[in-house]
Amino acid sequence: MINQPRKCEQLDEELVSRVQQGDKAAFDFLVIKYQHKIIQLVNRYVKDPSEAQDVAQEAFIKAYRALGNFRGEAAFYTWLYRIAINAAKNYLISRTRRHSDYQLDIQDLEIMGNMSQLQGLETPEKLLLNEEIITTLNRAIENLPEEMRVAFQLRELEGLSYEEIALVMDCPIGTIRSRLFRAREAIDKQLTPLLE
Repeated sequence: MINQPRKCEQLDEELVSRVQQGDKAAFDFLVIKYQHKIIQLVNRYVKDPSEAQDVAQEAFIKAYRALGNFRGEAAFYTWLYRIAINAAKNYLISRTRRHSDYQLDIQDLEIMGNMSQLQGLETPEKLLLNEEIITTLNRAIENLPEEMRVAFQLRELEGLSYEEIALVMDCPIGTIRSRLFRAREAIDKQLTPLLE
């Protein structure tokens, strides 16, 4: 008997193959199947729901354009997941740049009068550090071995239980716990210097 995740992957493979042969309606099925998951994923990065929907839509557009190059080395959802993460990261970076590009001139400060009102604003140093932390975190996740990265993403970003991850990855729960422990340890090692 074929397990549920494998049946799901086979359906995805069939739909991807149809899209690559020019069947645009097959991609609509993939969008319907994964849009809720992708929006939830993007929402973890992009807190504004309408912006998150835009970023998710952008991820699907990028996936559609790149589908001709998809070779199936990873499951379709894993591939789509990475595209969505990158779209969310790009959104955050562009938003940080827009925020740091905003400059107050002296007249604006005089109009505000009380300088203590500005204490809550992010300084360029804080914005740069935040961007560096996000970049380091994403690089640390991307550099994890495949099985650790997938387990980490399913747990920390998708919110799946250990049991669900074990089902998806077709391995014992103890193995999942071990992979997650090693993944967190590797990520902490990268982030600790920035957080001290």
